[in-house]
Amino acid sequence: MSRNPLHGFRVEHTQIGFIGHDLQRPECILAEPDGTLWVADARGGVVRIAPDGSQQVITPLTQEKALDASFEARYVEAQGSLPNGLCFDENDDFIIANWGTNALEHMTREGHQRTLYTEIEGQPLGKVNFPLRDSKGRIWFSVTTREEPWTKQVNSKISDGYIGLIDQKGIRIVAEGFCGTNEIRFDAREEWLYVVESTARRITRLRHRNGELHEREVYGPSELEGHPDGFAFDAFGNLWITLIFLDKLIAITPEGDVLELLDDSNPVANAVYEQHFRAGTLTPEIMAANHGTLCPWMASLTFGGPDLRTVYLGSLRGNRIPYFRSPVPGQPMIHWRH
Repeated sequence: MSRNPLHGFRVEHTQIGFIGHDLQRPECILAEPDGTLWVADARGGVVRIAPDGSQQVITPLTQEKALDASFEARYVEAQGSLPNGLCFDENDDFIIANWGTNALEHMTREGHQRTLYTEIEGQPLGKVNFPLRDSKGRIWFSVTTREEPWTKQVNSKISDGYIGLIDQKGIRIVAEGFCGTNEIRFDAREEWLYVVESTARRITRLRHRNGELHEREVYGPSELEGHPDGFAFDAFGNLWITLIFLDKLIAITPEGDVLELLDDSNPVANAVYEQHFRAGTLTPEIMAANHGTLCPWMASLTFGGPDLRTVYLGSLRGNRIPYFRSPVPGQPMIHWRH
């Protein structure tokens, strides 16, 4: 195998640019080949950022007054409509995992929205986190926990997360027993489904065959330095991962080694956080204090640009999107291939 292009690579703060303004909870970003970005937004929809930087809020909601945007309301109680993970359907409209409504939703590019599912197997969905479309048109999705508020799970560390599937048979659970299920991704051949277990601080993968998952195993280290949140493969096979709260960007190489690519952590606040995380005594105030400055609560990454070498970083508490250039292109997502 040729030399890994990430060896010796590190993102310096001076290399980072920014796009977007006045964004609200830009947790997930979808990039299109023409340079358009679609960003999840706490106003109940998405923000479209055009290649020239102009932007438009697209939401079905009309409100006489603004929702409570306090930390407790938005980040702990998850009040209101809070689009979290996004993917394109086969018509390039949106499948939305809504963290606030605990629902899977569909929204057109014009902002017409409908609820797809709020229940699965007779039970409420829970904190639905992230949807993913595969090459057969099936929709996979993750649910982090059924705990309310979700912050309880970070202390209890209960493994009540699961992965669901929507296909011609309807909706069903296909794998469960995950500790803080977050983003999910397939490798290039869809042979393995990779799963972030945020609270367990590990990446898990399951072998995929015809819509079924088998042979669950941990990928890379048994425990990472912080909580993984979002991730994406590059064309070499490195798995790039954001560590939320700690606000670091790392990569797991095909050999299982961990490379640190970007550090925007607050060591003092993180030391306090770590003490309470291990003890199961985290409070919203301790969680709120632990973040960086470039991309606070770094939650996701997306490869974009015409050569898939521009990396965009999503966050829960930022209001703009940092980006930088990568030495290796990203693995094309389904919507880049058709």
